[in-house]
Amino acid sequence: MNKHAVREQGAVQLYLNPRCVQDSQEYDASLQSILSVAAYEQAQASIVQWPGYTPTPLRHLSGLAAQMNVGGVYYKDEAGRFGLGSFKALGGAYAVNRLLLRQLHAHTGIDSLTLDDLKNPAYKDFIAGLTVTCATDGNHGRSVAWGAKNAGCQCVIYIHEHVSTGREQAIAFYGAKVVRVPGNYDDSVRQAAEDAQEHGYFVVSDTSYPGYMDVPKDVMQGYTVMVQEALDQIGSGKPVSHVFIQGGVGGLAAAVCAHMWERLGAQRPRLIVVEPNKADCLFQSAVQGKPVTVTGDLNTVMAGLACGEISLLAWEILDPGTYAYMTLEDDAALQTMRRLARADKGDAPIVAGESAVAGVAACMAACEQPDWRQALGIDENSQILFFASEGDTDAQLYQRIVGMSAQEVLAQETI
Repeated sequence: MNKHAVREQGAVQLYLNPRCVQDSQEYDASLQSILSVAAYEQAQASIVQWPGYTPTPLRHLSGLAAQMNVGGVYYKDEAGRFGLGSFKALGGAYAVNRLLLRQLHAHTGIDSLTLDDLKNPAYKDFIAGLTVTCATDGNHGRSVAWGAKNAGCQCVIYIHEHVSTGREQAIAFYGAKVVRVPGNYDDSVRQAAEDAQEHGYFVVSDTSYPGYMDVPKDVMQGYTVMVQEALDQIGSGKPVSHVFIQGGVGGLAAAVCAHMWERLGAQRPRLIVVEPNKADCLFQSAVQGKPVTVTGDLNTVMAGLACGEISLLAWEILDPGTYAYMTLEDDAALQTMRRLARADKGDAPIVAGESAVAGVAACMAACEQPDWRQALGIDENSQILFFASEGDTDAQLYQRIVGMSAQEVLAQETI
């Protein structure tokens, strides 16, 4: 078999990226204009000052490691991030602050202003007159709304027809106006952009497109704070050999790829990007070697990954940086949520949302196929890292899927 052919096992697909420069020691200077360690340091200095900041836990799942016959499993659990339930809290809110600072620079003509100046009472009325907006499947919009509330500006969030009522209410909780539009995620992105143009809103999107690049860089840069936390928590432990990471528009995956590439060089782990088979724009782009748009309703239970158009900035990093791409069906995600919640094999119970488990589900599927294990270089010594991107961000949906509430899942630890 051509090693770069699409491999299929039921509804699961694997594609090895022929353009990956896995052994390259240097993170290309051209990519540093998108994401860089220098820009990470700015983001980190700001985010650690936010009320409630604390690194999320890195869990060791020995039971899951034994089940997959690998050396170890690191599980970065984002369920408690700033009380918002997902890693998105890092990106959207940070990008809101950066956007407001740019507007404040333009308004005052003072280039020396910093993010700290957003709290200056002298600028309160100006900031209150600004409105930020975005389209979302749930978590990014919640982060933007939270960031807007904290900064004191207005916020309008667009959701599509498949976004749950629970996620809509979670966004509205932070004072944002929520507008539901027909169609899929990409339709809501277009509606948000059109309305922003008409009403003078400022778009804070986690995806980039021609003419819109600065804000998505800030969003992705916020995510690198989580990546560095994981590296610090691993410390002198066994180095990570593989990262299975969720796809979506590619922003999270690009942040993980870029930060590890620049930090670790040729020692960086192999990155496998995972998507739902109903919304696999990154997978299809990889196969065709260029950005591809996936159409249709994109309706998957992995709501945070229901994206049909890739982020162009993310693609610039992922195309040379991703070792392989995988897709999986919804049922695999549902089973994995239940597996983690019920604390099988002696692991502590974990609350993981629908999108959070995509990487775990894909790795479990790959480990069941000897030829896929070999193709990915997974063996009994491999150390796998997962970024569990969300907890029960829709509590009612989570309980229907798992059969227990998040509180009941976690209560198993004390029994």
